[in-house]
Amino acid sequence: MSMEFLVRFFGLLLGILARTLLPWLRKVKEGTIRGFGRRAGAAGRTFEELFKLFTLAFGFGFGWNALVLEGGAWAEIPKGVEAAANGEGQTPAR
Repeated sequence: MSMEFLVRFFGLLLGILARTLLPWLRKVKEGTIRGFGRRAGAAGRTFEELFKLFTLAFGFGFGWNALVLEGGAWAEIPKGVEAAANGEGQTPAR
């Protein structure tokens, strides 16, 4: 694993933890809540229900990532278009 991958991975992990924990810590400090309650738990505790929850979460994350990457690819300007707009590139022979 490269250092760049580790930095990205831990940055993502710390960002998720901060986004989850900081509002909870603020509410605990204010005294509005006393504990950490799960709002979206599985209805049952069977393997099938937990597997369905996992596949739903995985599919949503995978699909959202695919949409973001594809949107970025569509928004990217090809290099040939940039060169033509700046007047660079080949000129016709006279």
